[in-house]
Amino acid sequence: MKQVKFKLPQRMLTLTGGLLLAASSFAQNGAIKGQVKDASGEPVMGATITANGKPVGITDMDGNYSINVKPGTKLTITYLGMSPKTVTAGENMSVVLTDDTKALNEVVVIGYGTKKSSDLTGSVTAFTPDGKNKGVVVNAQDLIQGKIAGVNITSGGGTPGGGANIRIRGGSSLSATNDPLIVIDGIAMDNNGVQGLSNPLSLVNPQDIESFSVLKDASATAIYGSRGSNGVILITTKKGRKKTSISYNGSFSVSTKKKTIDVMNGDEFRDFVKTQFGEDSKAAKLLGTANTNWQDEILRTAFGHDHNITISGTTAGILPYRVSLGYTNKQGIIKTSNFERYTASLNLSPAFLQDHLKFNVNAKGMWAKSRYADGAAIGAAVAFDPTQSVYDNSEDAANFGGYFAWKAPGAALGNDKYPYTLDSQGTKNPVAILQLKNDRAISRDLLLSGDVDYKVHGLEDVSIHGTVGFDVAQGTQNKDVDPRCPLAFYYGSFGFDRSLKRNFQGSIYAMYNHDFNDAAKNHLDVMVGTEESHFWRKTSNRYRSYNDAWNGLNSDIHTDNGVDYDGDGILDDYKFLTESYLVSYFGRANWSLLDRYYLTATYRRDGSSRFKKHFSDFPSFAFMWKIKDESKLRNIKWLSDLKLRLGWGMTGQQEINVGDYPYFAIYEMNSGVGSYYNAVGNGNIARPKAYNPDLKWETTTTYNVGLDWGLFNKRITGSFDWYYRKTTDLLNIVDVPAGSNFRNQVISNIGSLTNTGIEAAIKWVAIENKDFNWVIDYNLAYNANKITKLNGGDDPSYFVAVGGISSGTGLTAQAHNVGHPAFSYYVYQQVYDKNGKAIEGAVVDRNGDGKITAADKYYYKNPTAPVTMGLSSRMEYKNWDFGFTLRASIGNYVFNDMMSGHTNTSITAIFAQQSFLSNVPKASAADNWQSNDESKALSDRWVQNASFLKCDNITLGYTFSNLFRSGSWNGVSGRVYGSASNVFTITKYKGIDPEVFQGIDRNLYPRPIEFLLGLSLNF
Repeated sequence: MKQVKFKLPQRMLTLTGGLLLAASSFAQNGAIKGQVKDASGEPVMGATITANGKPVGITDMDGNYSINVKPGTKLTITYLGMSPKTVTAGENMSVVLTDDTKALNEVVVIGYGTKKSSDLTGSVTAFTPDGKNKGVVVNAQDLIQGKIAGVNITSGGGTPGGGANIRIRGGSSLSATNDPLIVIDGIAMDNNGVQGLSNPLSLVNPQDIESFSVLKDASATAIYGSRGSNGVILITTKKGRKKTSISYNGSFSVSTKKKTIDVMNGDEFRDFVKTQFGEDSKAAKLLGTANTNWQDEILRTAFGHDHNITISGTTAGILPYRVSLGYTNKQGIIKTSNFERYTASLNLSPAFLQDHLKFNVNAKGMWAKSRYADGAAIGAAVAFDPTQSVYDNSEDAANFGGYFAWKAPGAALGNDKYPYTLDSQGTKNPVAILQLKNDRAISRDLLLSGDVDYKVHGLEDVSIHGTVGFDVAQGTQNKDVDPRCPLAFYYGSFGFDRSLKRNFQGSIYAMYNHDFNDAAKNHLDVMVGTEESHFWRKTSNRYRSYNDAWNGLNSDIHTDNGVDYDGDGILDDYKFLTESYLVSYFGRANWSLLDRYYLTATYRRDGSSRFKKHFSDFPSFAFMWKIKDESKLRNIKWLSDLKLRLGWGMTGQQEINVGDYPYFAIYEMNSGVGSYYNAVGNGNIARPKAYNPDLKWETTTTYNVGLDWGLFNKRITGSFDWYYRKTTDLLNIVDVPAGSNFRNQVISNIGSLTNTGIEAAIKWVAIENKDFNWVIDYNLAYNANKITKLNGGDDPSYFVAVGGISSGTGLTAQAHNVGHPAFSYYVYQQVYDKNGKAIEGAVVDRNGDGKITAADKYYYKNPTAPVTMGLSSRMEYKNWDFGFTLRASIGNYVFNDMMSGHTNTSITAIFAQQSFLSNVPKASAADNWQSNDESKALSDRWVQNASFLKCDNITLGYTFSNLFRSGSWNGVSGRVYGSASNVFTITKYKGIDPEVFQGIDRNLYPRPIEFLLGLSLNF
């Protein structure tokens, strides 16, 4: 309930002051009756009703009122934190109050406390999910996509329930994590998932979320020290309410494909092969008679449904509670993929001793089951011969699961049952890949947290707050590959990967808050505390061959995943255990003068077990000036708000993605036949891992200048921020000279990079009256990323290769290089003819040495969009609402690996090994290139402009109330709505989807267009 977030003491005074008035008005058998609700359809308790400036009534616990006024009288209905509404008195009126733009997010959750939004000194965006304009929502990140300036969210594709990559103000690291810190009800989550649960936000049912707070600059994030370099997202979940209520939210969705790769159909491919190789050629004789659209064969129309039930109220008048249960079942548009999830949450928030002692207890549980579709099927569907049927009726078809397959003589298997084996070089049947591999995972997550807050009796300026939390998650992923599956023909495999994590966080901090009673309006609040976090993780896995199991050999085919610890010839389960600690001391001081000048200083000292030098310091400072409150501006009517913010701070990075103890030598047992040393016993030896004793923190220093403003009584509000971030001591894997370490690569601090940008956000209440309301939100962000130093000497040609592609062996399309953005494309410059057509094998000799070598590659574009924008609009006319969200990305480029890998249309590519046929995209057939060397595979023609404008969702809804009303029961209120998500994309990109994280487009799970019908009910 949205009212809960406003100050309880003020609300209680409003209710208490109106109780006698309410009782009196109802006793008078009033002539005018009705109900007051908020925008979500929930009753507003304690709303004041005035006529001619005099109070005449107040709503009861159910939002009802009964007043003695004449019909036609002008009534004004007010409630703290909501916009007043004037209506004409009439019988059985239902009045809807909306959030007051002046009071919206008045109290904002920040690190270790709350703050009035008007008093924020750092760059903090508070966001309350729009319950009416949200589209299809599976995980929490779906609620904020495109809604907050500088926050970019890229899903991993259309995988149901899949994770997403969240970036706040660009990436601050090269190989360490760039994910923001997620804090749920005061508990900081780690970014390490378990099997089947790569997204930590899957734990939280989106229906349970009350608000988000996004901390962007270091003056806001430095309170989280070594975990705040990439920004912080604070999630606050809903709590109990005074009145008992039951609500239901459910939806049903249908998803379907939007676009596929344009390849030749069966007839076109037959003509192409016969034209290229001859009517009577060996290639032509392999052609089938079918017309199979392989992409359609692996895709389907998918269905999903989502249900949530919430019960909220108070027990015995002292124990507010909220219980919610959720169920999600969502098919993927690629056959066999599916996501199923159960969630449950419990919140208890009692207060005692006249609100001096408050408790807040949360329990959140999640159980999820996922079935994955192998991504190899996506590429195979593009390349498989469209003249062949999906199924095969030949005598030995049963050995291939009944599916068509490219075959080779099977004598090598030494088994009469298999006269033919799978052609290992041939394109694999994509339907067989999906149907004969069962890759599924079951994951569980339980988050328990508790807060206690005590305002010291007799010293009410002092309070003590303690928080404790446990996060326990386990996931098991089982992979069964049928011996008839083309991915592991004859042998097959079965086994599991399992992971378990247990995290603990405990913190305690004291706060002093005092207003000095003097003319200067001095205010001071100070917070000091300490925290300890413990992260424990265990992984294990084992895989075996079906063929060996049938023959009783008991040997694993994945020998790299096991060690014969007891010498019995059987590889035992691979097990790995690790843990790390983080010990912290922190503090914050806020001082304000004359309600216009605000200073904030924070400090955190973090000690991490991941570095030899455990401790590091992270300070920040911020200043805010309420310019509008200066005497010369105070009386300017059209200017309702103007604030200046200045901030500086330092944050760190200890999520280094290379294990917990990379600074000292760790010995591990050998694994794999090739690593045995037979001169020593049974050949088992312990070998050291590479390590770097000089490893230290990445450190990011941020400068921020911000301006918040409002016009025309805050009908138009906005903010503008400029920032500069510099990360030093960048962590990355680098090559080291032979003999200098135990391996040729080691994690090191290698340099620095910068991010410079601006952010702007505008909210316009375009129309606000009795029947029609229209609100528009727009945000824009610009970010420029550049590497400024790499420890490879002064040679400008030094680079770190990244971004592997499918063509060739070990080819990379990206590199880190000084003076260029991270992950810049490092490619050859294509030559075109006068008609703009790419000339085969012609690239620019950029160094002028008369030959084409790797020295001719150059840095061209990068995958990160410098400009991103979001636009949301919601209109409400009486009971109807209509909303949409648009999102734009300008200047991002994608390497089209799907096209790069299919450039060759020669006989060696189409008729490879002279034993099977491969299809190619029509564009490649038109080019008719006859080879694919490095310069062709890495041509800059594949680096394509992927700027886009997307319509994320369109929603139309109708709100109703008093349905099935009977006697004293007000009936059911709610809303029915329809929504379409991923509606359209405007782009020049030639692939399926221009939104590709880190820019290499290879076997991306296609994002579908989704249609949803939803229903919300309040009892």
